Amino acid sequence: MKNFALYIFLSSIIILSSCRNNDPEPDKFKNGTNEYVNNWIYDNMNLYYYWTNDLPDKDISGENPEDFFYSLLSDQDRFSWIQPNFQELLNSLQGITLESGYEFILYNDRENANGVIGQIAYVKKGSPAENVGLKRGDVFTKINGAALTLDNYTDLLGNISQNHTLTIERYNFEDNTFNELGNFDLYAIQFAENPNHLDTVYSRNGKKIGYYVYNLFSVGTDSDSAAYAVEMDEIFANFKTEGINHLVLDLRYNSGGAERATINLASLIGSNISDQDIFVKREYNEGLKQALINEYGEESLNRRFVSKAANIGNTLQSPQLTVLTSSRTASASELLINGLDPFMETFIIGDTTVGKNVGSTSFYEEDNPDNNWGMQPIITKSFNSLNQSDYDLGFYPDIPLKDNDLVKLELGDINEKLLKEALIYLAGTDEASRKVSYNPIPSEDIMGSMELKRRFGIYNIDLNN
Repeated sequence: MKNFALYIFLSSIIILSSCRNNDPEPDKFKNGTNEYVNNWIYDNMNLYYYWTNDLPDKDISGENPEDFFYSLLSDQDRFSWIQPNFQELLNSLQGITLESGYEFILYNDRENANGVIGQIAYVKKGSPAENVGLKRGDVFTKINGAALTLDNYTDLLGNISQNHTLTIERYNFEDNTFNELGNFDLYAIQFAENPNHLDTVYSRNGKKIGYYVYNLFSVGTDSDSAAYAVEMDEIFANFKTEGINHLVLDLRYNSGGAERATINLASLIGSNISDQDIFVKREYNEGLKQALINEYGEESLNRRFVSKAANIGNTLQSPQLTVLTSSRTASASELLINGLDPFMETFIIGDTTVGKNVGSTSFYEEDNPDNNWGMQPIITKSFNSLNQSDYDLGFYPDIPLKDNDLVKLELGDINEKLLKEALIYLAGTDEASRKVSYNPIPSEDIMGSMELKRRFGIYNIDLNN
């Protein structure tokens, strides 16, 4: 079981101080019922859940585990979830899903009231989508030959976790029209996304600007638990060698992930920080808070920066950090912005972020064939070193700019909409940036594939660290 030793110690809280009405006697669960799993859900929620005082009295009979779990949630909770297979939950938090390796956004079709247009937001490195030549900005109107509509798109999206076909059109910048490319056959595999999507350095008007696209807070995979963090360190070591003056951090497609990865990135960026400085303070329910303090001390409520030789914060000029955001920027991404705010000037370009200032952890029983469920309940609220946590409605951008055009340039292109705005803000224009090679087609988005992923909006913490 996840956090097993900690659970054994803290479970006494349930027995001594958190008993509720109608508790069943231990080990007397009816065969063929959901009582054992529901009891496991309730006991963990009773101990760890941030809004534990809002839990109803214990009644584990009747409901299937999913319905039972959601019946326990506070009205303030937008983010806790449960799923039948805990391994799928753990994989999703590491960026491992059954997919073809692309993210997309759906838009209303301006020429067809009931029509829906899909657009590729980005293609993942080494994926089946990259291998068949799919590109950011490609649009699709059909999945497996069926046209997308407002009535059927949710059903058709169920096919993308299997082998499937997209009917693709690509924008031609020479004649400003979309050209049909036909059907792209895409294979679905168990794919691990490398979150370090793109890094480069631009020189403009005497300034060097580092650009880093980071799409998921993950330190590594099961086979190499620190691979992504090591690669991130190498990227920032290169930024340091290049002597960049500004950093543009692109989090528009980053909806969260692991706290460890967040601290690693913050420690590479932060100005005038040391491993003695607090990055985030955790607030728990009162019973859990006191148990942690009694066992591990007050310091167990804090997470500090770590020392990084590749830190670039002290060489950056104002504004030291420019963040590109969207309405899908969430959780650990917001934690990063909030945690760095006391130490450096942050400037935001894009859309208002989701507004998730709470964190969760994974609960599961690894070696119990009677319980394959995994749950991810909210257990903590996060504050920065100045005790600030006022972003539950999201971070509002300094320069509002939606990335909602049907015509998109590749990430990293100096004329790509959000990056172009950042480069002009930081270093002015140059000849290349003054070129306008296409007519924007702003559109109203319906949803994105990021929202379909279980990891959307996750700030995943490890209680054992």
